[in-house]
Amino acid sequence: MKQIITAILFVLSISIGKAELTNKGAVKIDTTAVVKIGGINQFIKLQGIDDTKPLLLFLHGGPGTSLIPVADKFTDKLKAHFVVVQWDQREVGETLKLNHSTEKLSLGLLQKDTYEVIKYLLQRFKHKKLFLVSHSFGSMLGFDIAEKHPELLYAFIPISAIVDQKKNATLTMEMLVKWAGQTKNETAIKELTLVNLPFEKKDDLFYSQKWLFIHNGVDFAKEDGFKAKYHEWLAVWFPMWKNSVTSNLFKTLPALKCPVYFIEGIGDQQKSHYIVEDYYKFLKAPKKELFWFDKSGHTVFNSEPEKLQQVIIEKILPAALK
Repeated sequence: MKQIITAILFVLSISIGKAELTNKGAVKIDTTAVVKIGGINQFIKLQGIDDTKPLLLFLHGGPGTSLIPVADKFTDKLKAHFVVVQWDQREVGETLKLNHSTEKLSLGLLQKDTYEVIKYLLQRFKHKKLFLVSHSFGSMLGFDIAEKHPELLYAFIPISAIVDQKKNATLTMEMLVKWAGQTKNETAIKELTLVNLPFEKKDDLFYSQKWLFIHNGVDFAKEDGFKAKYHEWLAVWFPMWKNSVTSNLFKTLPALKCPVYFIEGIGDQQKSHYIVEDYYKFLKAPKKELFWFDKSGHTVFNSEPEKLQQVIIEKILPAALK
């Protein structure tokens, strides 16, 4: 009986939301689905004014940071041109509310999940390809798909990509130490001396991220509860994160067989952004381009949502389908 009820709930969950005919006869989609991915139930949200439009799947970063609560801000225009898909990965957001991961978290596990999600979407909508967007850590899932399954992608669009985390961390720490000295911030100077490279302990990452946030004007990093909240994240994700960010794409991924379009914010003027530019120049791909966002740092979708959508709709979509 329990299995029957579970099956009924699963079927119902796929049709939650709205599906209606627009004036032009296209089917509007605004729904959620609970799909069995990697042996557990995982949550997906789908929105668009026409369900025959190309699929656009977002891979959130963190790891462990859902984009669903803020997605409407940077997808309102995209929904006219794509079926926009948000997916909460295991141990994240709505998927976490459904169930915990039954396997130890690893990069390989998340990469397998990504492939399963893509195959589910293509089968459901009867498409052969989709557009794949990633943010930050999500690029480690996206590059894996772009390398192993380029035939499934119209294009890969990494935002704030992780290319060489070791070099990125070194450049960031050099910048923070210099900034702390110039501003005579004694607390920053003291805490940054506690950071060892490469990051081995949780506090290595915590103090570097705390002062990067503060340097970039993120006020919540100054609050008393920030350390406790950040360490909650570290308890779940740090072991996997530490083992995952050791690769260097200059060495491991010199070429792709699908179009790739990099989006990078340079508003915080960090030298680490130029690692992405160097990789863009180095990478061989059938089509490629790099778009700079001058008013953004790491989270382009928060600071320049209109421009992000404009670039995807007016530049990337026609170029990839040409």
